[in-house]
Amino acid sequence: MIVMSRLLIVLVVAAHSFSAMAQTPPDANEIAGYDGLHKAAHSNDIRSIRKLVAAGADINARDQNNRTAAHVAAFASNDEALAALAEAGADMNALEGGRYDVVTIAAVANDPELVSLAIELGNRPGLTTSIYDGTALIAAAHLGHHEVVRRLINGGAPLDHINNLGWTALIEAVILGDGGQRHIKTVEVLVGAGADIAIADRDGTTPLEHAQSRGYLEIAAIINNAGAPD
Repeated sequence: MIVMSRLLIVLVVAAHSFSAMAQTPPDANEIAGYDGLHKAAHSNDIRSIRKLVAAGADINARDQNNRTAAHVAAFASNDEALAALAEAGADMNALEGGRYDVVTIAAVANDPELVSLAIELGNRPGLTTSIYDGTALIAAAHLGHHEVVRRLINGGAPLDHINNLGWTALIEAVILGDGGQRHIKTVEVLVGAGADIAIADRDGTTPLEHAQSRGYLEIAAIINNAGAPD
C-alpha cells in the first residue's frame, strides 16, 4: 500500500508538472487562419487594433480554443498589443479554453514585464485558473520563476491559496521543484513575503518536511528559519 501511495503521488506530480507547461498557444495553422483582432494581436499591430475597434469589432471575440485577442497577445508576448486591447475595453480577466488568464500565461512563460503589465491593465492576480483550481502564483512557484513570483506578490496575489490537489505555492515550489537555485530563490521570496509555512498537504506533511525528505537543505533552512522565534 505504501508503494502504491508513493506511485500515485508520482503520477499526480508528473501530470501536474505537464499541465503547467501544457498551455496551448496558437499553432501555425491557427495563426495563418487569424483575421481581425486576433491577427492584429499576434502581429502586435496597434494601428489595426485601433482601426478594428473603431469599426465595431468585438473586442472579446473568441477563436476555436476560446482565446480572446488579449490571450493571443499574451502568448506572443506582445505588450503593446495587450495595452491597446485593454485600452479598448478588452476583458483582462477572461479565461481561455484551458482556463488560463493573461497573467497566468505570462507567469508560465517567465515574462515578468508582461505579468506586471497585465496586473496594471486590470488582470486580477488572484484569479482561480487551470483544471487544478490554482493561481498564477502557484504556477510560477512550481516552475521556479522567482521574479514572476515577486511581481505577483507585489501585485496582490494571494500567498496561501490552496489548489484542488491540496497544495499552496510554497508546497509546489518544494515538491515540484528541483531544489536548485531557481526554487531556492522562489522559496525565499514566498517565505519572505509571509507565506504560511504551517499549511500542510492533505497527508499532513508540511513544506519543511517535504524539503527535508528530499534533501533540499537550503530550502529547509529557509523555511525552518522563518519558523524560529525572534
